[in-house]
Amino acid sequence: MTQSMPGSPTPAGWYPDPSDPRFVRWWDGHAWTANQAPRQGQYQPAFTPQRPRINEGTPVYNPFIWAITLLPLVSVIFLLFWQPEFRMITTRSGATTVDPFSMYTPAYFLSLGSGFIAYGLSVFFAYLDRQRLLKSGVERPFHWAWAFLNAAVYVIGRSVIVNKVAPKRGLWPIWVTIAVFVLTMVVAGIWTSNMMQSMYNQLGYSVTT
Repeated sequence: MTQSMPGSPTPAGWYPDPSDPRFVRWWDGHAWTANQAPRQGQYQPAFTPQRPRINEGTPVYNPFIWAITLLPLVSVIFLLFWQPEFRMITTRSGATTVDPFSMYTPAYFLSLGSGFIAYGLSVFFAYLDRQRLLKSGVERPFHWAWAFLNAAVYVIGRSVIVNKVAPKRGLWPIWVTIAVFVLTMVVAGIWTSNMMQSMYNQLGYSVTT
């Protein structure tokens, strides 16, 4: 290897190998030599230490992580109780339309408010869950502030890190989150279909009468 370093007046010494950053190579002042060695000391590349594994008997689940995964079901329950009664009104211009206030029943506000409450509780429970993981010996667990973005983001990040320090464990919250999401979509789809049918029947009856 006779390739010279740019600038040429570089003194002889060990320098990062241009062909492999994991090693250093001897520069004789004019060209690279065949002498190569692993990087050490000041040449050791920076790295993030791996998290040590926790004992097999150390619990990786707690009530807080399960509360985070199951909280979305609260809004689904309130949604089932929201049965708006659509009414027709006549505007000042004489046009007949649906009264928008007929949809705003107490169940509507309960469903809406439960969503905000569940969001706040998810962030709070994420903080408590992280503190519990720290006490269990998990180094640098997933930060609870990710729950501000979305509870599912925290659940996924938390589960991935726990699975690294406790192999073959820690992934159940992801599967529960997926199951809750699918159940929510199914219930919301059925509810929407029933609501549209009810609206059609109520408005159709109002028009004919």
